[in-house]
Amino acid sequence: MATFLYRTGRAAFRRRGLVVLLWAVVLVALGAGAAKAPAAGDEGTSFMPGIEAQKAFDLIGERFPGPDAEGADARIVFIAPEGEKVTAAGHRSAIETLVKEAAQAPRVAAAVGPFQAGAVSEDASTAYATVRYEVAAGDLSDADKGALEDLVDEAGDAGLTVEVGGTALAVQPAAGGAGEVIGIALAAVVLLVTFGSVAAAGLPLLTAVVGVGVSMCAILALGSALGLSMTTGTLASMLGLAVGIDYALLVVSRYREERANGHVPRHAAGLAVGTAGSAVVFAGLTVVIALAGLSVVGVPMLTKMGLCAAGAVLVGVLVALTLVPALLGMWPDAVLSRAARRRGARTRGGGEGGTRWARFVLRRPVAVLLACVAGLGVLALPAADLEMGMPGAEAKPVSSTERRAYDALADGFGAGFNGPLTVVADVRGATDPQAAAATIADRIKGTDGVVSVSPPQFNADGDTALFSAVPSTGPSDSPTKDLVQTIRDERPALEDATGATFEVTGSTAMNIDVAQSLQDALVPYLVVVVLLSLALLMVVFRSVLVPVKAAFGFLLSVLASLGAVVAVFQWGWGAELLGVEQAGPIMSLMPIFLVGIVFGLAMDYEVFLVARMREAYVHGERPAQAVVTGFRHSARVVTAAAVIMIAVFSGFVGSGESMIKTIGFGLAVAVLFDAFVIRMAFVPAVLALLGHRAWWLPRWLDRALPRVDVEGTGLDRGPAVQDAADGGTRPQEPART
Repeated sequence: MATFLYRTGRAAFRRRGLVVLLWAVVLVALGAGAAKAPAAGDEGTSFMPGIEAQKAFDLIGERFPGPDAEGADARIVFIAPEGEKVTAAGHRSAIETLVKEAAQAPRVAAAVGPFQAGAVSEDASTAYATVRYEVAAGDLSDADKGALEDLVDEAGDAGLTVEVGGTALAVQPAAGGAGEVIGIALAAVVLLVTFGSVAAAGLPLLTAVVGVGVSMCAILALGSALGLSMTTGTLASMLGLAVGIDYALLVVSRYREERANGHVPRHAAGLAVGTAGSAVVFAGLTVVIALAGLSVVGVPMLTKMGLCAAGAVLVGVLVALTLVPALLGMWPDAVLSRAARRRGARTRGGGEGGTRWARFVLRRPVAVLLACVAGLGVLALPAADLEMGMPGAEAKPVSSTERRAYDALADGFGAGFNGPLTVVADVRGATDPQAAAATIADRIKGTDGVVSVSPPQFNADGDTALFSAVPSTGPSDSPTKDLVQTIRDERPALEDATGATFEVTGSTAMNIDVAQSLQDALVPYLVVVVLLSLALLMVVFRSVLVPVKAAFGFLLSVLASLGAVVAVFQWGWGAELLGVEQAGPIMSLMPIFLVGIVFGLAMDYEVFLVARMREAYVHGERPAQAVVTGFRHSARVVTAAAVIMIAVFSGFVGSGESMIKTIGFGLAVAVLFDAFVIRMAFVPAVLALLGHRAWWLPRWLDRALPRVDVEGTGLDRGPAVQDAADGGTRPQEPART
């Protein structure tokens, strides 16, 4: 591995013009493809095959076919001024005019007013109309939306307060933008402080931007064909930017170190890619495995997010191994500090802070270890109260019309009105289909927690009935989840009595089923991820206990980050500081996605830091001194990499998309815990207590595991030695240190 990467780095350095040209061609070609590709559509209706709500939804589509089954909708809510009623002549006339004109608008399939559908609150203070379109929300033009907005403004001029919910006018979050800009700006400051050189700070930023550009252009070019969404692209850009900067940072840092050891630029670039590049490959591989492994969960959207993000990470690895040494070849001395350039690139130093900290931990390993475990354990406690769901309009800012429409409907019609349950009854096996459907509807209506049930509506064949049940509690409330289960528990008795069966769906039931399925999948996925980490790290470090230590540290950091997410987004602690309008259940996809990403990033820092300790140990240093050596060479780089990742992820906390905000916060605190508590304190404390046993591996297992030479021992006897003899190293300096 190290020898192959050494040759790759030297080749990229030597043929730097060709390498840069190839990356430019790839970027331009993908950019052109992205510009010509049609816009990506929606994720599709089959969110999570296999759950009851999805099967019921599919059954409705099969038995109740219609052109507007997946069309956009707008729920227009009318609120009368205080002390007045929407049934007053002037208000009623304005509402009916809006409904009539909306029905005549292009692409509108139907418009139903409140006085036709009985959609007026008991005190007549609130009413709503429903407008359904023939096309999906993403296919509505600005003219279509503008026509509806003009009608809403006219009704508002009549004295009514008018808000619009539904999908038609919902504001879609932009992909990327401010998050990346903030992250890049903060990363630039960190890199400048770390390296003390504008070129050294700028090179990782430049290469990371190129990598993200390639990844995002590829996603946009394939978006329509593969059904990739804006959220998918945002997460890929988030991770691609973060790991792209980190991987380039590691290679540039090692290049500067090898130059300080006296190696000429071409040889130093080869050594940097051969040693640090090996860590980059395995760090990237762990992230890719964790992200690609999300496909086993069974959620198409999660699979797409994971695979796209994994692709972005792979691009980041390739950029670090090829484009970074090529750019180093163009400006071999520019990335060095001023002092190093003045003294012939031989200035050493730095790492004193890491050395002092390592020695501090080595003197007090038990106290440091207990402090880490206790501190993260306390932070992890809220994770035991984790509740997952899919927050809707109630999680949007109060400045949005969707949120105001949601609140108005809850005030006028009850909290459960925003999340009705849709019941589809299959009455093909019933002797009397009409009576069977009526019996099912009556039994559900009599269930505690159900406010009302609509009359059953039959399809054209008369073998399927559809009706809705309005709960007394909100869509995200725990009693609503219990109500869905209670209704489903009544199914066997009703099936025996009527010969018909039914299933519960709708957005509320769908969210409940998805949350439960993902919660059930979280622990098995966590087990798979931990086992993968153990196997991969055994190959990398030739050790049994180091991987076990890494897996335990990962569990601590991920549980602590989940605890922080629950405390902020579910309990509401400090939520207003992050712009969280409504505390509630955690997005269903978020915990399992967080586990995958944090696993990858945790293994990143594990490989970055411990690989250097392993390298020192293999070259003859005692265990304690190897820990100090690893910190002297890697602590500053790992710290800078962690701060950069925290900066990048924190930039996404300002996103208007609830899931992106939550993931951005979760990843930022996870990196904080993992890099500064686990890797900087927990790891050296455990290694200090283990001593030589940390690097123990049974002989039979040593023979069975493949050898990958992450520490670069092959460079001491391979082509690097010959290159050094041919002038790769200055005469005054040893070939390897």
